[in-house]
Amino acid sequence: MKRNITLGVILALAPVSMVLAASNNVGCGVGSIIFKGQSGVAPQVLAVTTNGTLGNQTFGISSGTLGCATDGVVDTPAKVSMFIDTNMDKLAQDMSVGSGEALNSLADLIGIEDAAKARFFSMTKAHFGEIVSSDRVAALDVMASLNRLLAADQDLAIYARLG
Repeated sequence: MKRNITLGVILALAPVSMVLAASNNVGCGVGSIIFKGQSGVAPQVLAVTTNGTLGNQTFGISSGTLGCATDGVVDTPAKVSMFIDTNMDKLAQDMSVGSGEALNSLADLIGIEDAAKARFFSMTKAHFGEIVSSDRVAALDVMASLNRLLAADQDLAIYARLG
């Protein structure tokens, strides 16, 4: 039951946390151009409202205009969190030895390239006690620990975006 509640909270808050963590909270579009460089709640609300009202983001994304990129990536930390929550026991076992199917699947979800997987696996083994701090650790805590460790590793820092 606790796991279902945790999963529900994660799914409900994931979009909010992704927006709050973003350096550009308003997306792309005319509103982003009009209010570019301004900070604070009011300009952000006005920019996102302008973007939404004019409905120009689709055009901007497909044409690479209005501050939009055509090669953008949809990032889904919620998928990683759900995977961790669903596979916590097997994942903890794999992390403790630095290899295994669940750990490899996690690396794939995070987007870790094959050339960097050995380093990631080694890092999870070396820092297992930090990542899985108790037998009741929450998926969000595992994600936070992984993100902190990824960010601290010069070669893995590019993958630190888990929330």
